[in-house]
Amino acid sequence: MNITYACLHCEQTTRAEFDENSTHLTCQHCAAERKIPEGAVTANNVSRCLACPSEELYLRKDFPQRLGVAIVVTGLAASCIPWYFHNWYGTFAILFATALIDVVLYVVMGDMLQCYRCQAQYRGVPALEQHEAFSLETHERHRQQEARLAEHRHPVKTE
Repeated sequence: MNITYACLHCEQTTRAEFDENSTHLTCQHCAAERKIPEGAVTANNVSRCLACPSEELYLRKDFPQRLGVAIVVTGLAASCIPWYFHNWYGTFAILFATALIDVVLYVVMGDMLQCYRCQAQYRGVPALEQHEAFSLETHERHRQQEARLAEHRHPVKTE
């Protein structure tokens, strides 16, 4: 199992291997160590985030979202050319091919866990089915909490 997270000391993205016997995560850049909470990792599961105090993780596809959006936008832009020339079959062929690429990637790509709070990513965790999919409500709660903390750290000055 491995985790990709942002180090609190150097703020660099780092990756660390861990298992149920690991006690610390070590940053590859600054060698800062972070203690793994007891009971957070079992032989086949991660029950809480190892990089922050959050206990909420969600299941998602291990695929770069920007690449997915780029594929859809490229398919849409490419379909505009035959559409302009009134070639309906070509237009829909490009759109269906784009959708087919999307479905194939969805089936082929594996899953990973991600933390709502710090966005740490966990790969190679065997028992992924024990975690739930993304919840917009939980995400919004964490986003609002981060916004309030940022406002508290840097209050807006009124004149």
